[in-house]
Order: sequence, then C-alpha cells, then structure tokens
Amino acid sequence: MIDTSAFQGKTAAYYTLGCKLNFSETSTFGKMLQDLGVTPVGKEETADICLINTCSVTEVADRKCRQAIHRLVRKHPNAFVVVTGCYAQLEAEEVSRIEGVDLVLGSNEKSQLVQFLSDAWTGQLGNTTKGAPYYIEKTKDIKTFAPSCSRGNRTRYFLKVQDGCDYFCTYCTIPYARGFSRNPSIASLVEQVRQAAAEGGKEIVLTGVNIGDFGKTTGEHFIDLVSALDQVEEISRYRISSLEPDLLSDELISYCGESRAFMPHFHIPLQSGSDTVLKLMHRHYDRQLFADKIHRIKEVMPDAFIGVDVMVGCRGETPECFEETYTFLEQLPVTQLHVFPYSERPGTSALSIPYKVNDKDKKLRSKRLLELSDRKTEAFYAAHIGLQAEVLFEKATRGRVMHGFTRNYVRVELAANESRSEYDNQLMQVVLEGFNHDKSALKCRLVNA
Repeated sequence: MIDTSAFQGKTAAYYTLGCKLNFSETSTFGKMLQDLGVTPVGKEETADICLINTCSVTEVADRKCRQAIHRLVRKHPNAFVVVTGCYAQLEAEEVSRIEGVDLVLGSNEKSQLVQFLSDAWTGQLGNTTKGAPYYIEKTKDIKTFAPSCSRGNRTRYFLKVQDGCDYFCTYCTIPYARGFSRNPSIASLVEQVRQAAAEGGKEIVLTGVNIGDFGKTTGEHFIDLVSALDQVEEISRYRISSLEPDLLSDELISYCGESRAFMPHFHIPLQSGSDTVLKLMHRHYDRQLFADKIHRIKEVMPDAFIGVDVMVGCRGETPECFEETYTFLEQLPVTQLHVFPYSERPGTSALSIPYKVNDKDKKLRSKRLLELSDRKTEAFYAAHIGLQAEVLFEKATRGRVMHGFTRNYVRVELAANESRSEYDNQLMQVVLEGFNHDKSALKCRLVNA
C-alpha cells in the first residue's frame, strides 16, 4: 500500500546518464512522482529526493555515474537518494556503499519506484538510513517492462517500445543489465501515443535497446508497429532511434520512404567497418550488408540523415582493421558518426581476444573519425542552404536563440530577436540561410514573417 501523503510537498532532483531510453524512463519517473504531489526542485534549492538513472556502457560511464552520485549527495545533503539504471543493476552492492545512497533499484524494481520509496519511508524495507541502504540482489532474471512515453522538459516525446537484448556481442554488458528482449503490445503503445497527442505532442522518438527485435513477447513485428503508429494522425512526426542493420528490412525502408509521419532519419550501429573485427565482436552482419542498407536508404530517401555508431580500439582492431573502417566510412553516404572508444567490461568474452589497443592509439583513431564526421555533417548541412524546410521549434530561454530540427534532422537556429514563446512545439516553414557561429546549426528565417 502506497502512503501518498508522504509525497505531498516534497521536491525532487533528477539526473540521467546514457541513452535516450534512460532519458525517457527518467521523465516517466518524474511524472509518476509529480502525480503524487512531488515537484521539481528549484535551481538554488535543496531537494527532498534525488533520483540518478545510470549508464554502464563503458568504464568511463561507470566513473561518471559515481561522480554524479557524489555530486548530488553534496548538493542535496538531506535528500533521500535513489540510484537506478544499468550501473545500479550490474553493480548494486558497489553503488550501495557510496556514502549518501539510500536506495538502489535494478531493472526489475525500477517500475515500482513509488512503492519502494513509500516502503522505505515507512520502514518496510528495513534499515534505509544513511550508510545502510537497501539494494537489490544481482539477478539475470530480468522480466519486467516499465512503460514509458514522456518528454520531461523537452519538446519531443520518447516512447519506449522495447527493452533488453538477445545479441550477446563480445564487448557488451547490456543483456546482463537489461535482460532479454521483451516488449508491450502494439495496442498499448498506440494508446500511449494517443495520450501524448492529447497532451499536445507532435513528435515522438521510438526508443529501446534493440527495437528492431520488437515482437519477441507478443508475436508482433516492428513493421506492424510502425504502420499502426503512422495511423495516429494527431502525431506529425516519428523518428526511429538506433536500429540494428540486420533488422533494418527493405520493407521498413520502403515504408518510411512513403510514410505520412516517419521521418527520413536513421541511426544505425556499425561498430566496425572491418569484417575481421565484426566477427570478433559477434555482430550479426558484415560490412557488405551494412553498405547495402545505407545505399538502399539513399535510393528511397536521398535527403535522409544517417547517423552511425562506431567503436574504436576494441580488442582485435589492428591498425589495418582500423584503416578498413576509416576507408569504408569515408566512402559511404552517411551523415554523422557517433564515435566512442572501446572500454574493457568485466565478464565479457572480448577480454579473451589477445590483441589490445593502447589508449594513445584509441584517442588518435577517435580524433580521425570525429574529423571525418565533422566534414560529412558540414557537407550535408551545406547542401541544404537556400532551401525551404519544415521545422519543429523547441522552447528557448527568454532572449536566447530558438533551435529546432527539419524533417531530416538538420538542426536550425532562429535568431533571438525573432524567437517567440508561441513558436515552441510548433511546425513552421523556414528558409535555411547559412551556418551559425560554430557550425552546429543552420541559421534560418521564417517564411512570410
């Protein structure tokens, strides 16, 4: 039984690390608490509750999680501190030893956040005083699915359509942190989208761990989900987050090319452009399949924005293998690279691969790929200068420039003297005029303004 009175009048601070899925879940946690009378903490105030949603994709991510926990404990010394997410799932006992942490919730427990908080405050979890927190026992049996369709303080909604992963890549701990692939029904997701539309939402990003694997729980298919969501006409735009290349079907590409609301925007993990390394990683495709998918997208949607994940310095990536990756990406018509260095993860089978890349070489390889990414993104943006485009604007601080995105994910900037609060969450026609000061966006002017 939840003691709702215990939540009334309390304030909360939220901190999220990692992927879009984590941000989506944190927004949902915030909404759950807000419905019970908990308000976000003011900028200069101290919170009653701190919730940290963690990531564990790399060793650096683990370190950032610990730093964030320490920082929030110092900033909110009297707060009840809850830690959840992948790092909490994988290293619950370690997290529980961090001074100031009161509650550690893993992947099975986070959907019951409110119940755990209520039980902790009423003493039903045992001793959860500072220095002796409650934490979950580490388990591989992760079965719960926590629904999430929320925007937090953003314009776009993030809809969680799937969780977990059955792909045990040799470098990755995500299946241990989030369990096997599972999903809710298409009908329940359509209902969440209708609710987002009723709240004024115009754009929704589909998130998950391996969303192309949608249907393992319900016997449905991802293309059927896409088709069903496209029928909710109150939503103007959908974007598909990271989608494995072997699960990106030609049928889906063709559908998106003709879709009413699915945008010409894809994010596809490559990890390596070397077949040797892909085999060592236990990826489910080779470079030829990946290239075929990219070229197919460009055939159907020539103006599509294509983002690509690339890992550098993984075990087995010899200098020759890296050069294969660089040349492969240089020749592909992709738009942007998300580059991250390989990090040793305890318990992963990649540790048995003998060839190890030193940190200096990882940094040099990352730098080269990031420079390549900048050139590709700049060229993609430059090709749009002078064109008219539809932009969904996002709220800006008063007196600051407004930003938004075109259908194909070109970031645009509207000058501060032209920005208006009524433009927030509005689809507007603009002319793209040229790069802003740091080339992170194209400046624009409103059509018929």
